[in-house]
Amino acid sequence: MATTRTLTRRNAGWIALAVAGVLVAAALVIASIVASWRGEPLAAAPSPTPTATVEPTPTPTPTLIGPAADTTDYDLAGLPEITVFAVVPELPVDDDPFGGLTGVAARAAGAAVPVFAEPGAAPVASLPRDYYYDGTVVPVIEQYDAWVKVMLVGRQAYPSGGNSGQLTGWLRTQDVELTAQEALVEVSLGDRTVDIVRGGDRQRVAADFGSGVEATPTPLGRSFIMTVRTEPTFTYTRGNPITYLSVQSPTLDGFDGGDVAVTAFHYHDTRSGRVSNGCLRVDEAAAHALSTLPLGTPVIIRE
Repeated sequence: MATTRTLTRRNAGWIALAVAGVLVAAALVIASIVASWRGEPLAAAPSPTPTATVEPTPTPTPTLIGPAADTTDYDLAGLPEITVFAVVPELPVDDDPFGGLTGVAARAAGAAVPVFAEPGAAPVASLPRDYYYDGTVVPVIEQYDAWVKVMLVGRQAYPSGGNSGQLTGWLRTQDVELTAQEALVEVSLGDRTVDIVRGGDRQRVAADFGSGVEATPTPLGRSFIMTVRTEPTFTYTRGNPITYLSVQSPTLDGFDGGDVAVTAFHYHDTRSGRVSNGCLRVDEAAAHALSTLPLGTPVIIRE
């Protein structure tokens, strides 16, 4: 049995150990505080995992909506057909003959489609998909969601009774096939040059040519290739192809007994200066180069 002195000694030992533990813990706390005051890190903090940045999806640039859509099913019976022989007073003449081009061509998706003088009105003519003298692939000069404004063959009036300039009209995009155009033709009457332009490439196909005299001038402004033909009876062409345009003479109601006076590129032995009834007389190489262009290719004639 332990004595009181023995218990007292044991208790004193346990107390000493406890006190020593407290002192050690206090020393650690003080050391941590001092380290904090000195600006020393207490412990290396784990680096946060970087969060991936999500880039916002760019909003596409909206296209011009333009005039409201018209989904009416029109009866085309009785409407005049847009051909080289057509005279349609209701359709406007091009009001911006040196305006821009869209680089797009339109063609009827069905056998024939309605042609409008302006969106929202009733159609005034029909454009066939196919016609013997072509003129059915037409350049787009304004493009919107539901409508395209195009150049057309035919005339608003004969020169003797009105304006025979380049005809225009509107088509519904729901009615047509749209395709990209690869080229355009630029003509300078002053410089006597004819260039085929494809993107940034310019091919000079004529450095001189014949054009209309004062009484029968070559029409200025934008038009397009209507059709390409070889006419053996036109002996002056010497069998070379003729590239007919959509625009007709500003002074002649008809030509050579016909009721049309179509402007064209064609070969002629006399082909320099103002010598023609309005056509553009070129050499053999130019006649063939121009004849290879797709129907509907825009042509711009400047003074």
